[in-house]
Amino acid sequence: MNKILSAFAIGAVFGIGIAISGMANPAKVLNFFDVAGTWDPSLLFVMGGALATAAIGYRLLFGAREKPVFEAGYQLPTSRRIDAELIGGSAVFGIGWGISGFCPGGAIPALGLGYAETFIFIAAMMAGIVVARILKARTAQAAPA
Repeated sequence: MNKILSAFAIGAVFGIGIAISGMANPAKVLNFFDVAGTWDPSLLFVMGGALATAAIGYRLLFGAREKPVFEAGYQLPTSRRIDAELIGGSAVFGIGWGISGFCPGGAIPALGLGYAETFIFIAAMMAGIVVARILKARTAQAAPA
């Protein structure tokens, strides 16, 4: 139960931060990407603040605890390889963010705003996840053992 309450509290703080920063508003995000037109640099401060907070948090967390409060251990990536899957996924994420003005983290809190675009984005994102998993499973089966 404490694990669920902790996840809820962390999600609520994240969602409130997304809403306050304007990252739930696709027009603000798209203006950030429009450097030749109506460029809005304010999201640089949001991203910089998030990066600084995360860097300090990781340093404090990993320096103070051997394991998370509600888990047996940290689940960190072990691979440091830059491969086609990573580059392709990053490209799809960036293109989708640039076209729609939503990233997954900003779209979930934006669902509460009730805009049809948000629901369309979430549906497209979920469809993309399903397609990616199917393709990954097919390529894993086709790969020689």
